[in-house]
This record gives sequence, structure tokens and C-alpha cells, in this order.
Amino acid sequence: MQKFILLGGLCSAVLLSGCAGGMGSRGTTQAEAQLAPTQGNKVAGSVTFKQTGEKIMVLAEINGLSPGLHGFHVHDKGDCSAPDGTSAGGHFNPTSKPHGSPEHGEHHLGDLMQLVADSNGVARQASYIDGVTIGDGGPTDIVGRSVIVHASPDDYKSQPAGNSGPRQACGVIVKK
Repeated sequence: MQKFILLGGLCSAVLLSGCAGGMGSRGTTQAEAQLAPTQGNKVAGSVTFKQTGEKIMVLAEINGLSPGLHGFHVHDKGDCSAPDGTSAGGHFNPTSKPHGSPEHGEHHLGDLMQLVADSNGVARQASYIDGVTIGDGGPTDIVGRSVIVHASPDDYKSQPAGNSGPRQACGVIVKK
């Protein structure tokens, strides 16, 4: 189950700087994706994945979005070379589950909480994901995969990907 917290600039800066102690961290296992716009878009930002106990904290700060909701996923391939981001493949789904909401029920391990962009086109988010690992080389390892930001909201129902629209930004996840 994921929990979603929309953060203001100061809270986000504190969390992104690694000051989120008190969450049972087992160490400093982290990964990061620097998002670059796909062709014709201006969306960019960063996503940090940090081991916090048994869960992974996902910290995102993304700009250049239209105000409102945007689909947000870990995709299977760590390849952002296609102008439209399709080289990243489909959603990361090593457990062969249907697409769905990360808050309840079955879903891809790559299904993340939607981004919520403010009136300035900026989304800051902290959420938690279960079931994935960082840098262990196993089937649930997200290192070497990619993060995609979509143009539209994820309906969490349509298969196989939630009808989130075109890919606006892509970044490969690397271990820090």
C-alpha cells in the first residue's frame, strides 16, 4: 500500500536533503532519476528513491506540467532514447499483476501515485511503495529502469497502462 503526501517547498527540500530520519531507515540505499522532456515537451525534474525500513520512499519534484493530475510510473526499460519516450517500454511489472491503483488491490510494481501539479505546473510529492528493491539485481530491482511522467491522469482501470496519455518526461533510475 502506498501513502500519498503533497508537500510544500520547504518540507520537500528537507526530505530531499535526506533529513527524513526517524522512519526506520536501514541505511542509505538510494537511487535517482533525472527527468528530461520528451520531444515537444518541457517537463523536467528529479525523482529520488530511498530505502526507509521495509518500504521505498519516492520523492519527486517536477516542473513544466499543466496544472492537475498526471500519470507517474516506473517503466520496464532504462532507455529514454526514443523522442516520445516509448523506448522505456511498458510499466515495470515483474509480478504479472494487472494495472491498478497503488493504494489498494492488485497493481504493477511500477504503478505510482499520480502527480498533482499546482497552478505553476510544479508537482512535489512524497509517497511510499512496497515490493521493489534498490540495487540488489533481483527481479524487483528498479535500478536500470526508467521513470515516466504522462500528460493525463491515470484512471487506474484501463489495461495495460491506465490511459495516462503521451509521455512527457523520462529518466533512467541509477543507484546513488
